Amino acid sequence: MHCISLPSSHLLLHSPAKTTLKLACHVSPRMFFNDSATNNNSGSTNGFSLIKNVSKLLWGASLPPGILISTVRTAWTSTWQIMMSQLAPSDPSGAYTRPLSKFRLNPTAATTKLHLYVGLPCPWAHRTLIVRALKGLEEAVPVSVAGHGLDGSWEFKDVPDKDNDILVPTMDRVNRCRNLKEVYRLRKGGYDGRATVPMLWDVEKKEIVCNESYDIIEFFNSGLNELAQHPGLDLSPVELKEEIEEWNRVIYPNVNNGVYRCGFAQSQEAYDVAVSGLFSTLDRIDDHLDSSRYLCGDRLTLADICLFTTLIRFDLVYNVLFKCTKKKLLEYTNLHAYMRDIYQIPKVAATCNFLEIMDGYYRMLFPLNPGSIRPVMPSVCEHEFLSRPSKRESMSSVGKRVQHVL
Repeated sequence: MHCISLPSSHLLLHSPAKTTLKLACHVSPRMFFNDSATNNNSGSTNGFSLIKNVSKLLWGASLPPGILISTVRTAWTSTWQIMMSQLAPSDPSGAYTRPLSKFRLNPTAATTKLHLYVGLPCPWAHRTLIVRALKGLEEAVPVSVAGHGLDGSWEFKDVPDKDNDILVPTMDRVNRCRNLKEVYRLRKGGYDGRATVPMLWDVEKKEIVCNESYDIIEFFNSGLNELAQHPGLDLSPVELKEEIEEWNRVIYPNVNNGVYRCGFAQSQEAYDVAVSGLFSTLDRIDDHLDSSRYLCGDRLTLADICLFTTLIRFDLVYNVLFKCTKKKLLEYTNLHAYMRDIYQIPKVAATCNFLEIMDGYYRMLFPLNPGSIRPVMPSVCEHEFLSRPSKRESMSSVGKRVQHVL
C-alpha cells in the first residue's frame, strides 16, 4: 500500500453516544468511586473508607474469597473489552485495526490561510510540528495545541509557557472552541465522527483541509515553499522518493502502528504477532543505521521524521504502557544515537513536551492504566541525556547538512 494512503491519525476516546452502554466506556478514572470526586475530595475519601471498613468486617485481614475475586475479574474483563472496542477497534483475532483518516488533502483546494490543530502526546501530530518547524512555517501556519480532557477528548486550555523552550497546550487561537470536537462540527454540514489530530483547517472557508498526517507533512515540505523561511530544505527529494516509500512501508505497520498493535491487542495471539514484528523491524533498522547516518543515507527525510516520533516515545511510554518490553530503545546502540541526532537538530527539541506526552498516555488511556498513575520519567528521556553528542555526523559525507540549511 502506498504510504500516504496509510491511516495516521492519533485516536483518543471520542465523545460518548447517549446510551447507557457507551457511557460506561468513558467514565473518568477520577470518578470511579464517586461522581463528585473532582470537586469533593472528602466524599471520595469517605467512600473509600467505607469500602475498607466493610472489607475488614467481612473477611478481616485475609484476601477476599475466591468467588468474589472471580466475579470482579469477570466483570472487569467484560468492561475492559467494551472500553477497548471504543478506544481501539479490533478484528476477530483481537488485533488492533486503525480507522482510516476521513479527510484527505486536495492540494488544489488548499488556501494560504491555514491553521494547524495538534495534540502534544500524539506522534502523528508531532511529525507535522517537526516539518512545520524545519521548513520555517511557524508564521505561515499558526498552531493551536489541544490538551487531553478527562473524558479522553482533545480540549483547549491556557497553560502558562514558563520558559518558551517547548510547546504547551493553548486555547483555540482561531475558532475559540472549547474542544476539538466543536471545531470539527464547524465545517459545512457538520461532523460527528472521531475528532482526531493533526488537523489542517481552512480559516477562510471554515473547512477541514486534511486530518491525514502524511498528507500534511508532504504538503508542508513542498506545497508552501513560497511562504516557508527555508524553502531550500527538501525532506522528500525526487531521487529518494522510492526509497522513502519503501522505508515507510516497513516502518508504518511494524513500528509506528506496531507499538499500538502491541498496546491495544485484545488477545495474546494478536499481541505476540505484533511484538514479534515490532522488534524484528527495530533490529533490522538498527543494523542498517550502523553504516548510514539516516535511513536514506546522508539526507534527513520524511521517513526519518516518521520514525523519530515513535522512537522518542519508546522508553518514555511504549516500553512500559504498551508492553513493548523485549528491549528498551537505549539497548539499541545505533537507533538510540540516531534518535538523539535528530532530537538535536535545531527546533526539534522544542516540539517534544515529555510531561504532556506521559500525561496523554498514562493518565488518559484508562483501560491500559486504571489507576492513572504516571511513572517517573526515565533519566534517559530527559533533555540533558538526549543532548549528549551522538557522534553520527562523522558518518555523513556532507556533515551537518540539515543544520547548515537551517
